[in-house]
Amino acid sequence: MTSHSLVPQPPALSLPVAQMRSVFHPGDVERKLARLQEAGSQRDYENLRTVYERMLERGPERFQVKPSGVPDMAGLYEQLPNFTEVLDDVKRHVALAQDSRDGLEVTPMLLLGPPGIGKTHFARHLAELLGTGMNLVPMSSMTAGWLLSGASSQWKGARPGKVFEALVEGEYANPVIVVDEIDKAAGDAQYDPLGALYGLLEHDTAQSFTDEFADVAIDASQVIWITTANDERGIPDPILNRMNVFELQAPTLEQARAIALRLYQGIRGEHGWGRHFDPEPTPDVLDLLARMPPREMRRALMTGFGNARLEQRGQIEPADLPSSAGARKPRIGFTQ
Repeated sequence: MTSHSLVPQPPALSLPVAQMRSVFHPGDVERKLARLQEAGSQRDYENLRTVYERMLERGPERFQVKPSGVPDMAGLYEQLPNFTEVLDDVKRHVALAQDSRDGLEVTPMLLLGPPGIGKTHFARHLAELLGTGMNLVPMSSMTAGWLLSGASSQWKGARPGKVFEALVEGEYANPVIVVDEIDKAAGDAQYDPLGALYGLLEHDTAQSFTDEFADVAIDASQVIWITTANDERGIPDPILNRMNVFELQAPTLEQARAIALRLYQGIRGEHGWGRHFDPEPTPDVLDLLARMPPREMRRALMTGFGNARLEQRGQIEPADLPSSAGARKPRIGFTQ
């Protein structure tokens, strides 16, 4: 498995162990398709027929993957020092699944904390670590309650939901699905954007999840759920009770400097032009970067590299960083 971590390092784990798992029953799809053909009005259900034919063409088997053993996660602990508790939880679940044919089951988790501290970044690294895919569902931009569960094929412009797409169109029976900014989901009396999660976050009911568009039972019991939020008050208690909640703090100043250093080294190592730059940034540049949320550091560094290169310098200076660097108000949750 290819590593995409911030700095070049030996692979953290060997190739994942994979077995096949059926995510739907072809017979169910064949019966649905036959009924459509009997209905006669092909144009009205053209999209639905295409979905059924695609399901039968691809078949129901998907990879169910897990690490071959407890991986060396030292690199992740260094990259994400404020996620120690979450990483500890993942390591426990991986340890339970090793040396058996059991699939990897990870209790759904809520990453709770201020914006920009790396919650989505963590989810991408987790999917990479476990050897599975990642699907992002941004709830803050969602305008329809059926994004997760699909909309009835009788509605104009209806389509399957994100869970169906991840499992039927994807390669894995156990993808990581990130419900980003779950606290910003806007519902109304007719549609509840979070309604599908009541069943999806429960292992037993998730085994026969039915997307409203396809109306075929899908096994979503192996999905690894990660939700993120800035404020838990906007999340219904029954959903909170289905998840492990991790309250994350912004990195300390020392941790933020370490993150900035690793990011600098990672960007430098990933690009051919990196050879023109010093192996490490200056302390004053690190100080400025450490005052930014982690997700802003990369943008600032790319600006800094570009400005320094224009001046034919091999070292980024504080003036090369965006003018807002270091001038913003203190970060929410920043700790000394």
